[in-house]
Amino acid sequence: MAVTAVTFLKRINITIQRFEQFINFTFRGKYPPDAFCLVGSEADRLPQSPSKFSVKDILGDGFLWAVPKSRRSIEKRLKRKFGHPDYILKIMKPKTNLRTCKVCGDDHEAGVLCPTCYNRVIDETKAMQDAIQAELKLEPVEKEVIVLYDGEKGEKPDETFEGKRIVEMKKQRPTWFSKNLLQQTTQNPSTNTDIKPSDLG
Repeated sequence: MAVTAVTFLKRINITIQRFEQFINFTFRGKYPPDAFCLVGSEADRLPQSPSKFSVKDILGDGFLWAVPKSRRSIEKRLKRKFGHPDYILKIMKPKTNLRTCKVCGDDHEAGVLCPTCYNRVIDETKAMQDAIQAELKLEPVEKEVIVLYDGEKGEKPDETFEGKRIVEMKKQRPTWFSKNLLQQTTQNPSTNTDIKPSDLG
């Protein structure tokens, strides 16, 4: 009986406390004490001020790129690339800036190196590099390197090649490959200190 009475009194006490909390919350507008509420349950119900949206908070110190808003269709891409028969057809448009190479006779666009001659120069340069690598290998190059073709070593005296390393190409020099491209200048530097006036007009 004693246990039942104690339990009954506890329930009455809890009921009275809850009733007092209800009255305080209803008439006085006070929230129940922290001991009788869940953590954060009442804070989530409080009206919160809407946060201001700012693009600067998202980007920070970055910047936006100008990107297209819509996808360009295949038809429009082909029109921009090849033109349109009713307006300008870029496929059939003739080129008027063609020139004929004076060395090989092939045609090329004006302002552009002749691709045929340029490919021959690339091939010859590659052959010279292979010959130099086969002759010198991985040894340090401490002397001037001269590339000679067949029959060119006897055209000059031996004193010309003293202190130099000679790499011989086992073929004749191409007709378009001038010897002056490999020779250093023979002009002595000027010793005159007089300054000539120019651009006075």
